[in-house]
Amino acid sequence: MSAVSLSLWDLALAASLVLIHAGLSLALQLGLGRQIVLAVIRMVIQLALLGVVLEVLFTRTSPWLTALAAAVMILFAGREAVARQGRKFAGPWGYGIGTSAILASATLVTIFALTTQVQSDPWFNPRYAIPLLGMVLGNTMTGVALGLNTLTTTARRDKGGIEAQLALGASIWVAMRPTLREAMRSGMLPIINAMAATGLVSIPGMMTGQILAGAAPADAIRYQLLIMFLIAGGTGLGVFAAVYAGARRLTDQRHRLRLDRLAGMEG
Repeated sequence: MSAVSLSLWDLALAASLVLIHAGLSLALQLGLGRQIVLAVIRMVIQLALLGVVLEVLFTRTSPWLTALAAAVMILFAGREAVARQGRKFAGPWGYGIGTSAILASATLVTIFALTTQVQSDPWFNPRYAIPLLGMVLGNTMTGVALGLNTLTTTARRDKGGIEAQLALGASIWVAMRPTLREAMRSGMLPIINAMAATGLVSIPGMMTGQILAGAAPADAIRYQLLIMFLIAGGTGLGVFAAVYAGARRLTDQRHRLRLDRLAGMEG
């Protein structure tokens, strides 16, 4: 079985389904029509550029070019994580906490996979490194964004309770324990739901692509399991790092809650 070749007409026909959504949004005054169209245009442009970049990377197996591409992906992932937060940290911390957590977790998990399970030659081969990093990054970014957003909004909501415990002598980590738990649950919930539904409710994209390309279902399943384990590991590490780094930023050495360090908040 050979891979199915798609024409531009095939893609345009599929895109018409999204345009229908945009039309319904306009008709029902949902306010999403413009966002849908812009998201489609952005996706098409980004994937087209990605195709050009990958062609160059695949023909030049350079660790520096691979690292540069990975760095650009991580920086944009950090930006998207910040954009999805309702209440951000003020100053460079808003971008730095999420991006650092994404960088550390996604890079660690991707290098682990490339040097152990995948064992590509060389290990930084962009044909394997970039797709793996992209799949881990997307999910880690979502988890980190949800975790940090829950952390800041919950800390703001429960300010009175947290400060009351602090006044009674509790440490900041004891006082904020429920907040930290809620933030971590929020960040991990999407990947937990995805793992629970995989195979029964949904067939993931990578597995679907391999099957359409002619791979044996058993081989496609093994690769998909590997990817899901990597994604879960990267998301867990990223959420843990981001939430604890965020909690440290929300406190000081005197164990005080510092909501003034959030954008738009005063002490």
